[in-house]
Amino acid sequence: MTGTLTWQRADDRPDLLAEPVLAAVRGMSEAQVAEIDPDLADTAQFCEHYGLPLGTSANCVVVATKRGGETSYAACMVLATDRADVNGTIRRHTGARKASFAPMDETTGRTGMEYGGITPFGLPEGWPVLVDEAVAAEPEVVVGSGLRRSKLLVPGKLLTELPGAEALALTR
Repeated sequence: MTGTLTWQRADDRPDLLAEPVLAAVRGMSEAQVAEIDPDLADTAQFCEHYGLPLGTSANCVVVATKRGGETSYAACMVLATDRADVNGTIRRHTGARKASFAPMDETTGRTGMEYGGITPFGLPEGWPVLVDEAVAAEPEVVVGSGLRRSKLLVPGKLLTELPGAEALALTR
């Protein structure tokens, strides 16, 4: 799966990765990166413009969970064709009383990544990474790079090997 993009080893293009992402993917031979138009970073536009099937793009949704007055965060990976069950599966799995999409400014501030480039690579320590089983089953998925001007291509299974990651059914 390449579409019209030119994929390169992520190690060869550190300029296309946000700092925390670069640190997380350094030495991962499976991680490839491609430069894109930052105005086309949103999934639907990206896939259409670069000729990639929507179902091979995995979105990283950051969820804020609340329990006992404390807020925690989790990253949830779902295919672009699916919707994360935030108030059902994810809320119950995290043991939260309440779960909602984290505000954009909180997400970018806490991750050091740009909106439209959020990825499970390089997240703050202790954040769970919940990977939908459909994402884990994909031979290759496109995910964010931490920047709007590039994307990563990785095996879906690699996402389940990240610190704090686990695969489960996250969609309705």
